[in-house]
Amino acid sequence: MELPLLLLLLLPIIAHSLTQEGLYLQQAKQTLEDPYGSLSNWNPRDQTPCNWSGITCTTNSVTSVDLTDMNLSGPFPSILCRLPNLTHISLSSNYINSSLSDTSLSGCDSLQNLDLSLNSLIGSLPKSLSSLPSLRYVDFSGNNFTGEIPDSYGLFPKIETLSLLNNLLNHRISPVLGNLSSLKVLNLSYNPFLPGPIPPSIWKLTNLEKLWLSACNLVGSIPPEIGNLKRLINLDVSINGLTGSIPDSMRGLESVVQIELFNNSLGGTLPTGMGKLAKLRRFDASMNGLVGGIPEDLCALPLESLNLYTNNLEGPIPEAIAESPNLYELKLFGNRLTGKIPSKLGKVSPLVTLDLSANQLSGELPPEICGGGSLQELLLLQNSLSGPLPEGFGRCRTLTRVRLFHNSFSGSVPDGVWGLPHVYLLELSMNSFVGSISPAISGASNLSKLDLSSNGFTGPIPPEIGRLDRLYEFSAADNRLSGPIPAELGRLGELGILDLHNNSLNGEILKDIKSWGKLAELNLAMNGLMGPIPPEIGDLPVLNYLDLSVNRLTGEIPSELQNLKLNIFNLSNNQLSGKLPPLYNKQMYKDSFLGNPGLCGDLPGLCSPGSSPGGSKNGNFNGVLFSIFILSGFILVVGVCWFCRRYRRFKNAKQGIDRSKWILTSFHKLGFSEYEILDSLDEENVIGSGANGKVYKVVLSNGETVAVKKLWGASKKGTLEERETEADRQTNGDDEFEAEVSTLGNIRHKNIVKLWCCCAHRECKLLVYEYMPNGSLGDFLHSSKGGLLDWPTRYRIALDAAEGLSYLHHDCVPPIVHRDVKSNNILLDAELGARVADFGVAKVVDMAGKGPKSMSGIAGSCGYIAPEYAYTLRVTEKSDVYSFGVVLLELVTGKPSVDPEFGEKDLVKWVCSVLEQKGEEEHVVDPNLDLICYREEIHRVLNIGLLCASTLPINRPSMRRVVKMLVEVAREPLKAKNERKDGKLSPYYYEDVSSDQGSSIV
Repeated sequence: MELPLLLLLLLPIIAHSLTQEGLYLQQAKQTLEDPYGSLSNWNPRDQTPCNWSGITCTTNSVTSVDLTDMNLSGPFPSILCRLPNLTHISLSSNYINSSLSDTSLSGCDSLQNLDLSLNSLIGSLPKSLSSLPSLRYVDFSGNNFTGEIPDSYGLFPKIETLSLLNNLLNHRISPVLGNLSSLKVLNLSYNPFLPGPIPPSIWKLTNLEKLWLSACNLVGSIPPEIGNLKRLINLDVSINGLTGSIPDSMRGLESVVQIELFNNSLGGTLPTGMGKLAKLRRFDASMNGLVGGIPEDLCALPLESLNLYTNNLEGPIPEAIAESPNLYELKLFGNRLTGKIPSKLGKVSPLVTLDLSANQLSGELPPEICGGGSLQELLLLQNSLSGPLPEGFGRCRTLTRVRLFHNSFSGSVPDGVWGLPHVYLLELSMNSFVGSISPAISGASNLSKLDLSSNGFTGPIPPEIGRLDRLYEFSAADNRLSGPIPAELGRLGELGILDLHNNSLNGEILKDIKSWGKLAELNLAMNGLMGPIPPEIGDLPVLNYLDLSVNRLTGEIPSELQNLKLNIFNLSNNQLSGKLPPLYNKQMYKDSFLGNPGLCGDLPGLCSPGSSPGGSKNGNFNGVLFSIFILSGFILVVGVCWFCRRYRRFKNAKQGIDRSKWILTSFHKLGFSEYEILDSLDEENVIGSGANGKVYKVVLSNGETVAVKKLWGASKKGTLEERETEADRQTNGDDEFEAEVSTLGNIRHKNIVKLWCCCAHRECKLLVYEYMPNGSLGDFLHSSKGGLLDWPTRYRIALDAAEGLSYLHHDCVPPIVHRDVKSNNILLDAELGARVADFGVAKVVDMAGKGPKSMSGIAGSCGYIAPEYAYTLRVTEKSDVYSFGVVLLELVTGKPSVDPEFGEKDLVKWVCSVLEQKGEEEHVVDPNLDLICYREEIHRVLNIGLLCASTLPINRPSMRRVVKMLVEVAREPLKAKNERKDGKLSPYYYEDVSSDQGSSIV
């Protein structure tokens, strides 16, 4: 109140120097908060405002106010409409809030351009906007407008551009828009409109040049009338529920440059006559149900990008596509294409991305596939391609990702391929390659994953591989490699997976492995390795998979191995001797030591710990007494167990459950039977319950603990209504059971909960998991124990969970979308390490076009559901990314995803609103965290969380990118876009974020 009053008192003094328009602008400035002094040069002592920031004048009169991206906040300054000659207003990318009333723009009769995009405006769209006689351009994108598009919006007299992208408009698309005969650009994308067809009136807009209706909940077909839009340059109706075929009339869009039809349910064949679209440069009809072949005339166009992946297309790839002089992107993966890759593909085209994976292609790789000199991604996995790699392929220095696995390639790999300098992913597995690994591999300085498994590679592993400082995975199993393991491998500090099983390696296992701090999997089985097991293996902090079986290892098992927390442990079929370490002297580990005659322990098949050749008679007598004592105890225990089982069988029989009909399916080596699980499902062991069943904690006889999820089916009793409800529950339970089994049964990752086995019965199904003693992250974080989670622990949990999701999205074939990522589905082990759990609603991203692309209902939990998923029901990885962003915000703020404190907001909107109003992270960060020591890391993770929770899916990074950003948080400062100089939190996020849209298997 004091500043405006002071201005009024000064008005008589400054009136002599500042024009009336300058006074209006000064008053507008007073209504806005300007925390960074963006308007500091708006000096009231100037004679004219024409030199002020954002102000443009014509003949000394203000015609344009452009305050884009100045971090301003507050309501829309209506006083701007008093500027008599004002034609342009842009307040884009600020924090303009509240609503726009029907009087907010009253008086702006000269206004031609109005840009209020990327703000925080709420409420309904102003109905009176159409009364502005000169208005040609309106952009309200990226706000929070709700309700309907007013009928008055059909009365704009001169409107050419209307953009309402990414709001919360939730009525049907208004047919009155068809009255805007002057309209050239219409963008309604990413609004939760009610399901409905494209209004027929839209096809009357013959001046339309750009029509964007992506993610508008459209249903029905694309009508033939679309051919009326002769001037249309860009058509985007992607991410909807459109059905039917692509109309032949689309070939009448003679001006069209870009057509986006992806992620619908379109069927039929691609229309012929597309060759008439002489200006078409980008065509994307991926993720539909298209059948038939790829038209020759479509491929004959000078296309820049052709995306037809994840359909049911058949037949050959037309040779004409190779003649396209501008083609930089060709993605046809996930179809049924046959024949050869066009022989001249890549020769004249500046190809950057080529993905033909998961087809039935045969023949050799074209010799000039990289002739354009720009190829970065070559993905040909899961085909029947054969022959050698062309020599020129090794000169393709631009390559970053090469995936050729599951083909029939043969011959030796050219030296140039081994040493490609920018490749970070090289997969040659499941082919027939021969020859040796070239020392030229030292030049692949960016290599992160090298998979050579299931080939015929021979010779030694070159020591030059030790120069690959970024190597995370080295898999060369099922080859004929020989010689010792080079000592240089022990220097790889980023190595997480080393799999060399089933080769002919000899010599000793490396002892100098201090650098292997990130190694999680070590598989050296089925080789000729000799000597002792190095005790240093027991010091590897995250190792959970150790297989040294079928070698010639000697000596005792180091006691240091007891330090490891192993999911897979196998030392069988060696020449080990001595006593078993106490931790492993248990029945569940029996199979881990078979085939070692010199090992002694209490397990059947191993020598008795007290036996020795040539022992004394007294010793033998004592041994006999000891054996009798053990046998008596064993008989007693067996008797008690027999009685308990008989009792439980009788009890279960009374409940109508026939135990003889249980079917056990195991996914790992088990040290227990289904009966031991069944006997422990008592109410006192219940640790959780849900809509479809209960979760039990079961302590097994071998001392191990597992968690058992019991999913019940339909009841035989009750009313009809009750039986129908139970039937629904049975269907849900069956679906959840199948999803969990099909997903977790094939997954092996340190950050995804392990499914030991499942037990199925007509009325009941059991899922047996590894037990996580610290429960869920949600329960731990939002309880009195939350204060125990310091920042380093929370950061590690975030990284663990991110790596688990990244594995699902990028390393599973086909990719898996979890669909219910939340803090309660992230479990914590004894060391507070995180594992992603609960895959009851998980879905694979269908690679063959057969499975459903949308769900019949919303899966997920309140506060975690991505905005677009709530109304499109589309299964994409980006919905998981949004949910993970909410989890990151929970870790930073310590608050749940929804809370009465937030009012009608969820956690994402609450964080954004607090940061907009107060601008400093202290107001949202959990007070239990140490901001003094970890301010910068917390700041960055908060930014990553907000980026993941972006409203637009295309703005969210892939999970692989999220992992990289989180790793960089602890390693080096990130370059942030528009990062504030004073160290306060920037509302804008990291640059160089790829949408990863349409990549088959990243």
